[in-house]
Amino acid sequence: MECENATNTPNNFELLGFTYPKDLKFLLLFFFLLMYILSLSGNGLIILLVALEPGLRKPMYWFLCHLSIIDMMISSVVVPKLIQWLVNGNGVISYAGCVSQLFFFNVLGCAECLLYTVMALDRFVAICKPLHYGTLMNHRVCICLAASAWFGGSLHSVIQTSLTFRLPFGRGMLVSYIFCDIPALLKLACADTSLIETLSLLDPGILAMTCFLLILTSYVYIIFAILKIPSSKGRHRAVSTCTAHVTLVLIYYIPVLYNYLRPASQDSFDGVVGMFYTAVTPFLNPLIYTLRNKEMKDGLWKLCRRMFC
Repeated sequence: MECENATNTPNNFELLGFTYPKDLKFLLLFFFLLMYILSLSGNGLIILLVALEPGLRKPMYWFLCHLSIIDMMISSVVVPKLIQWLVNGNGVISYAGCVSQLFFFNVLGCAECLLYTVMALDRFVAICKPLHYGTLMNHRVCICLAASAWFGGSLHSVIQTSLTFRLPFGRGMLVSYIFCDIPALLKLACADTSLIETLSLLDPGILAMTCFLLILTSYVYIIFAILKIPSSKGRHRAVSTCTAHVTLVLIYYIPVLYNYLRPASQDSFDGVVGMFYTAVTPFLNPLIYTLRNKEMKDGLWKLCRRMFC
């Protein structure tokens, strides 16, 4: 469809996915299906553990539950359609489906970014202000912080989605990406996209960099506080509570900064990076937290004993 036949509400878009050798089709299908199942089961297990184990009812694990919910949802927004595309080669998605996919992806991506910042704040208070931790991070404050992350993500997504889908679309409705994302959709627009391109670059960029700087500042203070702990056991315990979070922050920010803090391109590697933070990262999060966190491992062991003994 050419621009003279452009419309604000096309019937369908078609996701072109990514280029791959045809003999790897079944291997890729198995990989994404496995990642999706493990993401849902691993994050669901974390939510179950926190709900059932009294020792895990702490602010740190309250925020971890929200992170698990986000990971389950963000996988469900992208991966099933990707699996369908691999199965039958048909990446057709309805206009309403494309709007929903873009909206929820932006809600969840922004909320996750804000939630990592909130988790860094929690670790800062726990290590730098341990005597005031119970007062500063009480139940009401935790609810407000988690709600703020969700509200911020929703507000961000409403603005981005509404601006994107006000544009008329043409150019064959072929989305050169694995899901309906703003840079890929803007290439189909038959109108001046300079404003939304600038906004889509600045808004996620400023948000991501602000959150990253806040996290970095928190950990600078945390490092100085850990160095002042007299016992090596105390230092090791403090470091172990932060290691999983730091690992997840790096895993999350590296692909996000690569994809969004640079001009849009036709690079096929963009699809690989997109698959990483929509399919692989949600699987890694529960794995990292359960393997690198003693309280989580103890809670898992208690739950297993309760179920099977």
